[in-house]
Amino acid sequence: MKVSDKVLVVTGAGGGIGRELVLNLLSKGASVAAVDISKEALEETVKQSGDKNGKLSTHIVNLTERDAVEALPEQVIAYHGKVDGIINNAGIIHSFVNVNELEYEKIKMVMDINFYGTLFMVKTFLPYLLKRPIAHITNISSMGGFLPVPGQTIYGASKAAVKLLTEGLRAELKDTNVKVTVVFPGGVSTNIMKNSGLEDADNKEMSQEDVSKLLTPSKAAEIIVNGIENDKDRVLAGKDSQAMDKLYRLSPRRASDLIAEKMKDLV
Repeated sequence: MKVSDKVLVVTGAGGGIGRELVLNLLSKGASVAAVDISKEALEETVKQSGDKNGKLSTHIVNLTERDAVEALPEQVIAYHGKVDGIINNAGIIHSFVNVNELEYEKIKMVMDINFYGTLFMVKTFLPYLLKRPIAHITNISSMGGFLPVPGQTIYGASKAAVKLLTEGLRAELKDTNVKVTVVFPGGVSTNIMKNSGLEDADNKEMSQEDVSKLLTPSKAAEIIVNGIENDKDRVLAGKDSQAMDKLYRLSPRRASDLIAEKMKDLV
């Protein structure tokens, strides 16, 4: 689906990949409904967009509240007149600890935002998208959604759920006007640690060398929008995601052991 003149809803639009998706889409002639839980973060996205044509609307929504999500389509349509696609980008991680040490409250929060937030958006918007001549659903999973990462097992489980949800949707909708894309970003230099409430920490910071290897949010957004415009079923964003996808298909155990070795200093 070419995004020019289309209306897309982007969650997690207050920063990182989400903000860059908003900016990228606007630059290509799309209109965007930017969704985030933070008013201040959305205001910064508006500021950076420089939107003077009214193509950007903002919506403060807690994606874990189904009623709030279900009220969103009419708000978007009231402002933009239609809705042609959704990009479910919002997500959080948890502390780098093993499952045995992770509290149920945090486990539930991760699943509620990453999986149920995505599910609520899909279930809510799909009836509207099916009425459009052409429409698109894009769900952001993670490299951790197909490859186990010690210390982020619950995060990975939530993103694996997003992966299978999206692949199932694609099969269910293959004969409709709605295209479906699942995205697997590798390492991206975002503020997900801080936005997940992990700014204190006991979490060890990455070296500058490691940070320099990460995909920038703007490049990740470019790859994702390109995938949407080419109706790709799956998008691997980043060289690390591409490499680990190949290795995991060849030898799941070898790939898992390699990641475990890299993660041993964080857990």
